[in-house]
Amino acid sequence: MSAQEQIGVKTQSVERVIDRGGGNLKWRHFKGTILTILGWFSIVFGLGILVVLIFDVTNKATGIFTGGTNWLTWEFFNNFDSRFPERAGAKAAIVGTLYTISLTILFAFPLGVAAAIYLEEYARDNWFSKLVEINISNLAAVPSIIYGLLGLQVFARWLFLGRSIITGALTLALLVVPIIIVASRESIRAVPLSLRQASYALGATRWQTVWHVVLPQSIGGILTGSILAVSRAIGETAPLITIGALTFVPFLPRSVFDIFTVLPIQIFNWTSRPNDDFRALAAAGILVLLTILLLINALAIYLRNRYQKRY
Repeated sequence: MSAQEQIGVKTQSVERVIDRGGGNLKWRHFKGTILTILGWFSIVFGLGILVVLIFDVTNKATGIFTGGTNWLTWEFFNNFDSRFPERAGAKAAIVGTLYTISLTILFAFPLGVAAAIYLEEYARDNWFSKLVEINISNLAAVPSIIYGLLGLQVFARWLFLGRSIITGALTLALLVVPIIIVASRESIRAVPLSLRQASYALGATRWQTVWHVVLPQSIGGILTGSILAVSRAIGETAPLITIGALTFVPFLPRSVFDIFTVLPIQIFNWTSRPNDDFRALAAAGILVLLTILLLINALAIYLRNRYQKRY
C-alpha cells in the first residue's frame, strides 16, 4: 500500500470517528434539553401547587376571593384561645412562638458554628473526629419525635425545667444544631487555603485567621444553613407536644420558665375541631406563621448580603 493510500485510509478513519463523535454530541444535547425541560416542569409544578395552597389558605382566612368572613382581624392577634370561634385568638401562641424561636436561635447558632469551626480548623484527622462527623450526619436525619423524647427526659425531668419555654427552646436547639454544623462546615471548607496561608504569613495566629479571614468569607453560607434550620424549627409540633406544650394557654408567659404554646400546636388544635370556623382560624394562624418565617428569613438574607458585600 502506497503512502497516499495509507493517508486516505487514515483520513476515512478520522472522519468515521468524527461522525460518531458528532452523533454522541447530538445525543448529549438532546438529553440535556430533555433534563432541562423536566427541571423547569418540576419547578413550575411545585410553585403552582404552592400558589394554589396559599390561595386556598388566604381565602379561608380572609374571604378576600369569595366574600367570606375575615378572621385575620385585630381580635385574632389580641385575644386568647376560646371555645367560641368568634372570640378565639392566637395571642399566646404568637408570643410563645417568638419566645421559643428566639431562644432556639440563641442556643443553636453559637453552638453549631463553634462546633463547625473546631471540626474544620482545630480537630485532628483521627478516628474520633471521623466518629463525631458520622454521628452529626446521622443526627441530622433523626425524626423530630426522638428529640422530643430526649428533651422530655433530660430538660423537663432531670434538669427540673418542666413544660417551660426554655425546655422547648433547648429541645428545638438540639434538633437544628446538626443542620447548622453541616452547613457551616461546608461553608468554612469552601474558603480557599491560600487565604489562610496568607494570614499565617503575615504573622496571624490560628484564631486570628479564623476570626478575621475564615468567618467573614464563610458567613453567607453559615447564615443560609441557619435559615434552613430555623425554617424547620419554627414549624415543628411533635417534639413540643412530647415535652408537654399545651394547646390552651389563656395568658402570656412572664418568663422563660412558664408554660407555653406555639402556633403549630394552636393550628393543630383548631384543625382537630369539628366546627368549620375553627378551620378558618387555623388558616389565619398558618398565614401568621408564614409571615413570621418570612420575616426571620428576610432578616437573615439581609445580614448575609450585607456581610458578603462588606467582605
